[in-house]
Amino acid sequence: MLLSNSTDSMTGGGVPLSVTFDSPVDYLIFIFQILFATTAVLVAGTVVIGILATRALRLQNRFIFMLNTSVCDTLVGFSVYYLGLFDVQEGYPPRNGTYNVLPSLLGVNILTFLFAQFDRYFAVCHPFIYSRFVTRQFVICINIYCWVYSGAHLLARNLLPLSKSTQLYVISIVLFQGIVLTKVVMTVKLYVITRYQLEREPPSADKESKKESLRIIIFVVVSFLVLWTPSFVNIIIRFASGGGLVFRNEATNLFAIMARLNAVCTPSVYIWGSPALREAMARTVWGRVCPRCRRR
Repeated sequence: MLLSNSTDSMTGGGVPLSVTFDSPVDYLIFIFQILFATTAVLVAGTVVIGILATRALRLQNRFIFMLNTSVCDTLVGFSVYYLGLFDVQEGYPPRNGTYNVLPSLLGVNILTFLFAQFDRYFAVCHPFIYSRFVTRQFVICINIYCWVYSGAHLLARNLLPLSKSTQLYVISIVLFQGIVLTKVVMTVKLYVITRYQLEREPPSADKESKKESLRIIIFVVVSFLVLWTPSFVNIIIRFASGGGLVFRNEATNLFAIMARLNAVCTPSVYIWGSPALREAMARTVWGRVCPRCRRR
């Protein structure tokens, strides 16, 4: 009864749960989704609060990119309370879906990571041009553009007929291939350039800041690609050959779960790689919850 089709569930007074609780595995899946959603909201949410509450961080371009992705990750965490706990199937055909609104949050992160890589590239390789043209207002506009583009793409897919919407979805997958390739090339290039450029600079606070930001962006992109690639490959196989793996719903979709794990991994890397962010979070979040954390 719990896993009835979408029509029966909606007319029956609600969306059924994602599992039937017929086996211990169902309980593990349900508990995991709750813990995962809560962890993502707490970790990414504290990063958002820490940056917003600290003016010194808000004035730095790299933290604006961190803020944008952390806002997305917080929303992804909240989305898991629905996608992971209820019988939801996004994609084609959907079942109890959200018109791809919740999955599109990952698309905002994809674009933000790409622009963040270009930002770090120009900061290291062309510091004079960067300091003159890449202003805080410009970076804010870039981050807003990530939301506007993803929203416009989502709106078009929902308003177009199903056949056209499917074609647009396939085109977006092809474009995503180009973005992934660009990310790989930029990650390798950033690593090589970092070792060459920064070794030539004298010790300074600016040099340490550049090393810190580049280390963070490289780790974030690598983890993003590792967690996203299985889902990406499975989608390509399904559309290209009709094969691939099909899961019962989003809660049991291992590839989608891996992709959403970025909502925990990305802010965790931010916290690990940035002492300034850790200090800000200890002062604005952890210190209020645990006074002992502030003293440390």
